[in-house]
Amino acid sequence: MSFDKTRITDDTIQDCLVKGMSSVFQVMLRLDLKFVRRESPESATVPESDSQIIGNVGFGGKINGIVYLAMSEDLARTLACHMLGLQPQELAEHGSDAVTDALGEITNMAVGGFKNTIADMGYPCKLTVPTIVRGQNLTISSIKGATRYVYTFECAGAPITADLHMQEE
Repeated sequence: MSFDKTRITDDTIQDCLVKGMSSVFQVMLRLDLKFVRRESPESATVPESDSQIIGNVGFGGKINGIVYLAMSEDLARTLACHMLGLQPQELAEHGSDAVTDALGEITNMAVGGFKNTIADMGYPCKLTVPTIVRGQNLTISSIKGATRYVYTFECAGAPITADLHMQEE
């Protein structure tokens, strides 16, 4: 990858993503998000659970990429309850679309925070529309030509994986 290494380093990318994620969780959800560690892309996995959900938002411009936020469906419901100010039973009455919409917005805001910081460093880009995928035994494959950065966070006692794939234009 040919990023200007004096401006964008692996540590810079990590700091930008952690900052974007933490801000959304503190301001929008009023929840603490703990950064746990950076993972090796070769050993990275989606948090295991009976039902998983992944939100993703892409970005394009001088730098192109996509960020996947992967978690259990249970954690996604918890986040949706906090974001929407609902009790679990109230959320259930709204159906799975409420969780989908909330996770899409959480992903959009977290990636937006990352994108804004990178743009301030001279790499302007625009976001795509969030996409949500649900299932079991989900995996995230590397994108050809992209550098992959995988981070583990913890919120409400459950893991969240932030999987960033990025390449210069």
